[in-house]
Amino acid sequence: MLPSPTGMPPHALVDQPSLLDLLSIERLEENLYRNRVVFQRPFHLYGGQVAAQALVAAGGTVPDGRVPHSLHGYFLRGGNTAKPTVFQVERDRDGRSFSARRVLAIQDGEVIFNMSASFAQPKEGMEQDVDPAPLVLPPDAHHATDHPYQQSLEVRPALPAAPEDRIRRQFWIRCTVDLPDSPLLHACALAYMSDISSGMDAIEEHVAASGGSLDHAVWFHRHPRLDDWVLLDLVPRVVSGGRGWYAGAVYTAGGTRLATLTQEMLFREKRAAAR
Repeated sequence: MLPSPTGMPPHALVDQPSLLDLLSIERLEENLYRNRVVFQRPFHLYGGQVAAQALVAAGGTVPDGRVPHSLHGYFLRGGNTAKPTVFQVERDRDGRSFSARRVLAIQDGEVIFNMSASFAQPKEGMEQDVDPAPLVLPPDAHHATDHPYQQSLEVRPALPAAPEDRIRRQFWIRCTVDLPDSPLLHACALAYMSDISSGMDAIEEHVAASGGSLDHAVWFHRHPRLDDWVLLDLVPRVVSGGRGWYAGAVYTAGGTRLATLTQEMLFREKRAAAR
Protein backbone atom coordinates (compact mmCIF):
# COMPACT_ATOMS: atom_id res chain seq x y z
CA MET A 1 0.00 0.00 0.00
CA LEU A 2 1.24 3.50 -0.78
CA PRO A 3 1.72 5.60 2.39
CA SER A 4 -0.05 8.92 2.75
CA PRO A 5 2.41 11.63 1.70
CA THR A 6 0.57 14.27 3.72
CA GLY A 7 -0.21 12.41 6.93
CA MET A 8 -3.89 13.31 6.55
CA PRO A 9 -6.39 11.38 8.67
CA PRO A 10 -8.77 9.10 6.73
CA HIS A 11 -11.60 10.88 4.92
CA ALA A 12 -10.23 14.38 5.47
CA LEU A 13 -12.49 17.07 4.01
CA VAL A 14 -10.33 19.07 1.64
CA ASP A 15 -10.95 21.45 -1.25
CA GLN A 16 -7.67 21.12 -3.19
CA PRO A 17 -6.11 17.68 -2.70
CA SER A 18 -3.02 16.87 -4.71
CA LEU A 19 -2.76 13.87 -6.98
CA LEU A 20 -0.64 12.24 -4.27
CA ASP A 21 -3.46 12.74 -1.79
CA LEU A 22 -5.95 11.10 -4.15
CA LEU A 23 -3.66 8.11 -4.68
CA SER A 24 -3.11 7.60 -0.95
CA ILE A 25 -5.64 5.00 0.21
CA GLU A 26 -5.90 3.22 3.55
CA ARG A 27 -5.88 -0.52 4.17
CA LEU A 28 -8.90 -1.53 6.25
CA GLU A 29 -8.05 -5.23 6.33
CA GLU A 30 -6.64 -7.83 3.96
CA ASN A 31 -7.87 -7.14 0.40
CA LEU A 32 -10.04 -4.20 1.54
CA TYR A 33 -9.10 -0.54 1.05
CA ARG A 34 -10.74 2.89 1.24
CA ASN A 35 -9.85 6.26 -0.26
CA ARG A 36 -8.73 8.95 2.20
CA VAL A 37 -10.08 12.07 0.47
CA VAL A 38 -13.66 13.20 0.17
CA PHE A 39 -14.95 16.64 -0.78
CA GLN A 40 -17.21 19.01 1.12
CA ARG A 41 -19.57 19.36 -1.85
CA PRO A 42 -20.88 16.46 -3.94
CA PHE A 43 -19.52 16.27 -7.48
CA HIS A 44 -19.63 13.51 -10.06
CA LEU A 45 -16.71 11.19 -9.34
CA TYR A 46 -14.10 11.43 -12.09
CA GLY A 47 -13.60 8.04 -13.75
CA GLY A 48 -9.82 8.36 -13.92
CA GLN A 49 -9.72 8.83 -10.16
CA VAL A 50 -11.65 5.68 -9.29
CA ALA A 51 -9.64 3.66 -11.85
CA ALA A 52 -6.33 4.94 -10.47
CA GLN A 53 -7.38 4.24 -6.87
CA ALA A 54 -8.55 0.73 -7.82
CA LEU A 55 -5.13 0.13 -9.35
CA VAL A 56 -3.46 1.33 -6.14
CA ALA A 57 -5.56 -1.15 -4.16
CA ALA A 58 -4.74 -4.02 -6.53
CA GLY A 59 -1.05 -3.12 -6.46
CA GLY A 60 -1.03 -3.30 -2.68
CA THR A 61 -1.70 -7.05 -2.86
CA VAL A 62 0.92 -8.23 -5.38
CA PRO A 63 4.44 -9.53 -4.66
CA ASP A 64 7.19 -6.92 -4.47
CA GLY A 65 8.69 -5.86 -7.79
CA ARG A 66 5.63 -6.56 -9.97
CA VAL A 67 4.23 -3.57 -11.85
CA PRO A 68 0.99 -3.08 -13.81
CA HIS A 69 1.02 -3.99 -17.49
CA SER A 70 -2.72 -3.73 -18.21
CA LEU A 71 -6.09 -2.80 -16.75
CA HIS A 72 -9.65 -3.20 -18.04
CA GLY A 73 -12.48 -1.43 -16.23
CA TYR A 74 -16.24 -0.90 -16.53
CA PHE A 75 -18.08 2.18 -15.24
CA LEU A 76 -21.35 0.85 -13.83
CA ARG A 77 -22.84 3.72 -11.80
CA GLY A 78 -22.04 7.35 -11.17
CA GLY A 79 -19.93 7.99 -8.07
CA ASN A 80 -20.06 10.85 -5.57
CA THR A 81 -16.93 12.75 -4.48
CA ALA A 82 -18.52 13.59 -1.11
CA LYS A 83 -18.63 9.90 -0.16
CA PRO A 84 -15.78 7.46 0.52
CA THR A 85 -15.16 4.62 -1.92
CA VAL A 86 -14.32 1.13 -0.69
CA PHE A 87 -12.11 -1.10 -2.88
CA GLN A 88 -12.45 -4.88 -2.56
CA VAL A 89 -9.62 -6.87 -4.17
CA GLU A 90 -9.84 -10.48 -5.39
CA ARG A 91 -6.50 -12.27 -5.79
CA ASP A 92 -7.15 -14.44 -8.84
CA ARG A 93 -3.64 -15.77 -9.35
CA ASP A 94 0.03 -15.27 -8.52
CA GLY A 95 2.21 -17.07 -11.03
CA ARG A 96 5.97 -17.12 -11.42
CA SER A 97 5.97 -13.82 -13.38
CA PHE A 98 2.39 -12.49 -13.44
CA SER A 99 -0.27 -11.58 -10.88
CA ALA A 100 -3.96 -11.19 -11.79
CA ARG A 101 -6.35 -9.13 -9.68
CA ARG A 102 -10.00 -8.02 -9.77
CA VAL A 103 -11.26 -4.94 -7.92
CA LEU A 104 -14.76 -3.74 -7.02
CA ALA A 105 -15.20 -0.03 -6.21
CA ILE A 106 -18.19 0.35 -3.89
CA GLN A 107 -20.24 3.31 -2.62
CA ASP A 108 -23.36 2.95 -0.44
CA GLY A 109 -23.21 -0.82 -0.87
CA GLU A 110 -23.37 -0.67 -4.69
CA VAL A 111 -20.60 -1.37 -7.18
CA ILE A 112 -19.83 1.77 -9.20
CA PHE A 113 -16.78 0.39 -11.07
CA ASN A 114 -15.08 -2.93 -11.57
CA MET A 115 -11.62 -3.62 -12.92
CA SER A 116 -9.34 -6.48 -13.91
CA ALA A 117 -5.63 -5.74 -13.70
CA SER A 118 -2.49 -7.73 -14.42
CA PHE A 119 0.98 -7.17 -12.96
CA ALA A 120 4.30 -8.53 -14.21
CA GLN A 121 7.90 -8.78 -13.11
CA PRO A 122 9.92 -6.47 -15.42
CA LYS A 123 12.02 -8.39 -17.95
CA GLU A 124 14.78 -7.43 -20.35
CA GLY A 125 13.92 -7.93 -24.01
CA MET A 126 13.43 -6.43 -27.45
CA GLU A 127 12.51 -2.72 -27.56
CA GLN A 128 10.83 -1.35 -30.69
CA ASP A 129 8.09 1.18 -31.49
CA VAL A 130 6.45 0.39 -34.83
CA ASP A 131 4.23 3.48 -35.02
CA PRO A 132 6.08 6.80 -34.62
CA ALA A 133 4.78 9.48 -32.30
CA PRO A 134 2.75 12.27 -33.98
CA LEU A 135 4.49 15.51 -34.92
CA VAL A 136 3.27 18.16 -32.48
CA LEU A 137 4.38 21.40 -30.87
CA PRO A 138 6.70 21.07 -27.84
CA PRO A 139 5.17 21.58 -24.38
CA ASP A 140 6.78 25.01 -23.97
CA ALA A 141 5.01 26.36 -27.10
CA HIS A 142 1.80 27.16 -25.16
CA HIS A 143 0.76 28.29 -21.72
CA ALA A 144 -1.12 25.95 -19.41
CA THR A 145 -4.86 25.51 -19.92
CA ASP A 146 -7.51 24.88 -17.30
CA HIS A 147 -9.14 21.49 -16.91
CA PRO A 148 -12.10 20.52 -14.71
CA TYR A 149 -10.22 17.57 -13.15
CA GLN A 150 -6.94 19.37 -12.62
CA GLN A 151 -5.46 17.96 -9.38
CA SER A 152 -1.77 18.94 -9.32
CA LEU A 153 -1.79 18.64 -13.12
CA GLU A 154 -0.63 21.03 -15.82
CA VAL A 155 -2.09 20.68 -19.32
CA ARG A 156 -0.82 22.35 -22.50
CA PRO A 157 -2.11 21.98 -26.08
CA ALA A 158 0.14 20.16 -28.54
CA LEU A 159 -1.37 21.68 -31.70
CA PRO A 160 -2.12 25.24 -32.83
CA ALA A 161 -5.40 26.50 -31.41
CA ALA A 162 -8.49 25.62 -33.44
CA PRO A 163 -11.69 27.55 -32.61
CA GLU A 164 -13.90 24.53 -33.26
CA ASP A 165 -12.01 22.31 -30.80
CA ARG A 166 -13.83 22.08 -27.47
CA ILE A 167 -11.30 19.71 -25.93
CA ARG A 168 -8.14 19.05 -27.90
CA ARG A 169 -7.29 15.46 -28.70
CA GLN A 170 -3.53 16.01 -28.52
CA PHE A 171 -2.12 17.66 -25.44
CA TRP A 172 0.82 17.62 -23.04
CA ILE A 173 0.25 16.83 -19.39
CA ARG A 174 2.36 16.39 -16.27
CA CYS A 175 2.02 16.21 -12.50
CA THR A 176 3.19 19.44 -10.88
CA VAL A 177 4.31 17.80 -7.63
CA ASP A 178 7.33 15.53 -7.38
CA LEU A 179 6.28 11.89 -7.32
CA PRO A 180 8.17 9.26 -5.29
CA ASP A 181 10.25 6.63 -7.09
CA SER A 182 7.42 4.07 -7.17
CA PRO A 183 6.61 2.40 -10.51
CA LEU A 184 3.15 1.54 -9.13
CA LEU A 185 2.41 5.16 -8.20
CA HIS A 186 3.52 6.43 -11.63
CA ALA A 187 1.35 3.82 -13.36
CA CYS A 188 -1.59 4.94 -11.22
CA ALA A 189 -0.89 8.57 -12.12
CA LEU A 190 -0.94 7.57 -15.80
CA ALA A 191 -4.26 5.77 -15.26
CA TYR A 192 -5.63 8.95 -13.69
CA MET A 193 -4.53 11.04 -16.68
CA SER A 194 -5.71 8.52 -19.28
CA ASP A 195 -9.38 9.43 -18.79
CA ILE A 196 -8.93 13.19 -18.66
CA SER A 197 -10.20 13.92 -22.18
CA SER A 198 -12.25 12.25 -24.90
CA GLY A 199 -11.26 11.32 -28.42
CA MET A 200 -14.93 11.44 -29.46
CA ASP A 201 -15.23 15.23 -29.20
CA ALA A 202 -13.64 15.59 -32.62
CA ILE A 203 -16.64 14.03 -34.38
CA GLU A 204 -19.47 15.43 -32.27
CA GLU A 205 -22.15 17.22 -34.26
CA HIS A 206 -25.07 19.49 -33.50
CA VAL A 207 -27.37 16.47 -33.39
CA ALA A 208 -25.18 13.96 -31.54
CA ALA A 209 -22.69 14.01 -28.67
CA SER A 210 -20.74 11.66 -26.42
CA GLY A 211 -22.03 10.90 -22.95
CA GLY A 212 -20.83 8.84 -20.02
CA SER A 213 -17.90 6.42 -20.20
CA LEU A 214 -18.77 2.73 -20.40
CA ASP A 215 -15.43 0.96 -20.27
CA HIS A 216 -11.75 1.84 -20.31
CA ALA A 217 -8.52 -0.10 -20.89
CA VAL A 218 -4.84 0.78 -20.56
CA TRP A 219 -1.72 -1.21 -21.52
CA PHE A 220 1.47 -0.03 -19.81
CA HIS A 221 4.39 -0.70 -22.15
CA ARG A 222 7.01 1.22 -20.21
CA HIS A 223 7.09 2.88 -16.81
CA PRO A 224 8.01 6.56 -16.99
CA ARG A 225 7.97 9.48 -14.61
CA LEU A 226 4.64 11.29 -14.73
CA ASP A 227 6.08 14.45 -13.17
CA ASP A 228 7.73 14.94 -16.59
CA TRP A 229 5.77 16.00 -19.70
CA VAL A 230 3.92 13.24 -21.55
CA LEU A 231 1.83 13.54 -24.72
CA LEU A 232 -1.71 12.16 -24.97
CA ASP A 233 -2.86 11.44 -28.52
CA LEU A 234 -6.55 10.42 -28.81
CA VAL A 235 -8.13 9.26 -32.08
CA PRO A 236 -11.86 8.54 -32.68
CA ARG A 237 -12.44 5.24 -34.48
CA VAL A 238 -16.12 4.28 -34.74
CA VAL A 239 -19.66 5.29 -33.77
CA SER A 240 -22.34 2.60 -33.86
CA GLY A 241 -25.25 1.34 -31.80
CA GLY A 242 -25.41 4.45 -29.66
CA ARG A 243 -21.77 4.07 -28.62
CA GLY A 244 -18.52 5.68 -29.68
CA TRP A 245 -15.06 4.13 -29.39
CA TYR A 246 -11.68 5.82 -29.51
CA ALA A 247 -8.07 4.74 -29.08
CA GLY A 248 -5.08 6.64 -27.84
CA ALA A 249 -1.46 6.55 -26.83
CA VAL A 250 0.82 8.18 -24.29
CA TYR A 251 4.32 9.26 -25.35
CA THR A 252 7.38 10.75 -23.71
CA ALA A 253 8.62 14.14 -24.88
CA GLY A 254 11.20 12.18 -26.89
CA GLY A 255 8.54 10.19 -28.76
CA THR A 256 8.71 6.85 -26.94
CA ARG A 257 5.34 5.15 -26.49
CA LEU A 258 4.60 4.60 -22.82
CA ALA A 259 1.04 3.27 -22.93
CA THR A 260 -1.91 2.51 -25.20
CA LEU A 261 -5.51 3.13 -24.18
CA THR A 262 -9.04 2.65 -25.48
CA GLN A 263 -12.44 3.77 -24.25
CA GLU A 264 -16.06 3.27 -25.26
CA MET A 265 -18.64 5.94 -24.45
CA LEU A 266 -22.30 6.60 -24.94
CA PHE A 267 -22.85 8.51 -28.18
CA ARG A 268 -26.45 9.60 -28.53
CA GLU A 269 -28.63 12.08 -30.37
CA LYS A 270 -29.08 15.36 -28.52
CA ARG A 271 -32.49 16.02 -27.08
CA ALA A 272 -34.36 18.93 -28.60
CA ALA A 273 -34.73 21.89 -26.26
CA ALA A 274 -38.18 22.23 -24.73
CA ARG A 275 -40.21 25.15 -26.05
